[in-house]
Amino acid sequence: MSLIGFSSKINDPAFSKYIKNTNRWSVIFSIVIAAAAVIGFYIYGETSTEMENPQALYIGFGIGGMFLLIVLFTIIGRKKSTAWDGTVVDKKIEKKRRSRSSGDNHYWENYTLFTVFLQSDNGKKYKISVENDDTRYNYYQVGDRIRHHKGLNSYEKYDKSKDSIIFCNACASLNDIRDDFCFRCKCPLLK
Repeated sequence: MSLIGFSSKINDPAFSKYIKNTNRWSVIFSIVIAAAAVIGFYIYGETSTEMENPQALYIGFGIGGMFLLIVLFTIIGRKKSTAWDGTVVDKKIEKKRRSRSSGDNHYWENYTLFTVFLQSDNGKKYKISVENDDTRYNYYQVGDRIRHHKGLNSYEKYDKSKDSIIFCNACASLNDIRDDFCFRCKCPLLK
């Protein structure tokens, strides 16, 4: 099997089913969270001396509505996304530090940020950033040709011939290059 070239397996119905199921579960999850926010703030308004209904209920509706809007914009973004080809143009490793709190305890946390910079053939720039995990960083090399597939948030490499791993383009799980299907979502691996 040649591991060079973009795979036609992207046309497998498993990918459109994966996107449809992801959208469905996102909506269900957001409705449950929104309902919990409304109910929780209603109960708080009825039992609290600090805030009464309808003020507490309005806050619950606001937070619940925010969850629904986030999912709506995510689904719209997936539908509007397009397929495009590009190139890995740079890679960067940064040692960083941030302030953290746990109760009254404040401390500094050190971490490493691994970033891969991509550029589409029409000049738009993208990046993949991961903290404290160099797997994706090492997977991509400067000069690699990549393809972004519509509706998915991942990138297929053109030349996978030197790889021992492959990322699922649907769920982004790490798989062995010898496998034909993702162990997690069962979508075909694009090779």
